[in-house]
Amino acid sequence: MQQVPLGRSELRTSRLAYGCWRIARTNDSALNYQTARNAVVAALEAGYTLFDHADIYCSGAAEEVFGKVLHELGSERESMLIGTKCGIRFQGDPLPESPYRYDLTRDYIVHQAEQSLRRLGVDCIDLYQLHRPDLLMDHHEVAGALVKLRESGKVREFGISNFSPSQVSLLQSALPWPLAVNQIEISLCQFGPFASGAVDQCQQLQITPLAWSPLGGGLLADGASDILLHQRSYQVADLITTLQEVASSRGTTREIIALAWLLRHPSGIVPIIGSVRPERIHAAAKAAELTLTREEWYRLVVAARREPLP
Repeated sequence: MQQVPLGRSELRTSRLAYGCWRIARTNDSALNYQTARNAVVAALEAGYTLFDHADIYCSGAAEEVFGKVLHELGSERESMLIGTKCGIRFQGDPLPESPYRYDLTRDYIVHQAEQSLRRLGVDCIDLYQLHRPDLLMDHHEVAGALVKLRESGKVREFGISNFSPSQVSLLQSALPWPLAVNQIEISLCQFGPFASGAVDQCQQLQITPLAWSPLGGGLLADGASDILLHQRSYQVADLITTLQEVASSRGTTREIIALAWLLRHPSGIVPIIGSVRPERIHAAAKAAELTLTREEWYRLVVAARREPLP
């Protein structure tokens, strides 16, 4: 698979990334391990090099089982970029009355990075992202934590996730180096980042947009079995009809067309594939081989909007 720069950093990523949210979903460690191993091996075979985690995925179990697979695979580490995220705290942490919230305090960022390193079994995180914007964020305090992690050799590059353009600008103003990525939900179901200016900002500052849920939780592929609450309101019937028509004319699938739609954008969007089924992981990689025409791209936009362009 083609390799492209990750922001303005020295890191390079495959055109699609692999998301590790679902590789651990049960209390059965043996089942988690087999699921993770099959998925990671399939992703490597298909040419994925960026593997995306978060400390909250299955409460750390996803990082842990990935670390075990990584240890078994050994030399494959050299071809991989390992990314993870921090900043979300669940209800009851650390006190029973503590609410679900976001925490980007200096100590928490550093502590969670160290915990992720331990679970992943690596000496350095290639890409560390702040998972959600903390409304109490002191951008100088956050920058201090990131500088500390970089200077200690624990993290190579940094990014944010779900940050608005103004929040990106605020944090960037306190950092001595450019942020590499902004991980946001972008798909034919979710136009928010285009309307908010987030994608424009990424293109302007050469920040790579990482697209989570690029298929609307599976709604644009063969159906969704595990989607987020807000995705249940997505209305995709007309869009799916048009996707199928374009896919049939190209001799491929709706999934490939929906991913190719993201890849066509000049900001360099990198879709994150989250399936744990090896055949789906391999199939999605084919999107990197297809380039939509401007006419096809806008035809899908009109179908997704469910109304003509103004």
